[in-house]
Amino acid sequence: MARTDDDSWDITESVGATALGVAMARAAESASEKPLFDDPYAQLFIDAATAAGWSSSFSGGAAGSAQAQRMRMVWAYAAARTKWFDEFFASAGADGIRQVVILAAGLDARAWRLPWPDGTVVFEIDQPKVLAFKEETLAAHDIQSVARHVGVPIDLRQDWPEALQRSGFDPAQPTAWLAEGLLPYLPAEAQGLLFDRIHELSAPGSRVAVEGFGLNYFSEENQRIRKARMDAVPDIGSEFVDAKLS
Repeated sequence: MARTDDDSWDITESVGATALGVAMARAAESASEKPLFDDPYAQLFIDAATAAGWSSSFSGGAAGSAQAQRMRMVWAYAAARTKWFDEFFASAGADGIRQVVILAAGLDARAWRLPWPDGTVVFEIDQPKVLAFKEETLAAHDIQSVARHVGVPIDLRQDWPEALQRSGFDPAQPTAWLAEGLLPYLPAEAQGLLFDRIHELSAPGSRVAVEGFGLNYFSEENQRIRKARMDAVPDIGSEFVDAKLS
């Protein structure tokens, strides 16, 4: 899903639809027999979006169908990624870090579902409509965050460091940063700017976790193969195709 200057940002479109695709993966993993993690809120987001008119054309297909197998692979990857970053935050908390920033947070519910140490504050940066949808959905179910949650509703293409600091972020305190499912959507120049800003805001003892891919991942041949595979999954598949494809 390529970024454009005039792209739309609603819960059923663009980043919102991508966030729902990840929520589907987390809900599926949470409902599995031996889940890697428990995200009881992912299904709430799907239900709320469905009630608002969102629908997925993916039916799952027959258990052994190629379509079902491909989606299981996508969801398994998302589940493993989620678990890895959960452990990243657990380690950061154990080492005394009490300030967290989740970039392009989407429907991430870690502020609500992880056992954060007392005094932890989680800042979430994302599009205003996406954060509003998440917060309103959880509030409708009277769900309280474990850490102190601070939403920072701003596009990452704007001056988010200033908005983050206005929201109470303290650059003098060590921070655990997360860029999950973000870098593949950014061109090289934007990635460089992102890390420059993280560096400028990071006190000694800070750490960052990112999801990245090798250069071959973006080769024309590998893109062609991924697109051909994902085209077989008409709705959800398009949400996981990397940023080089439009």
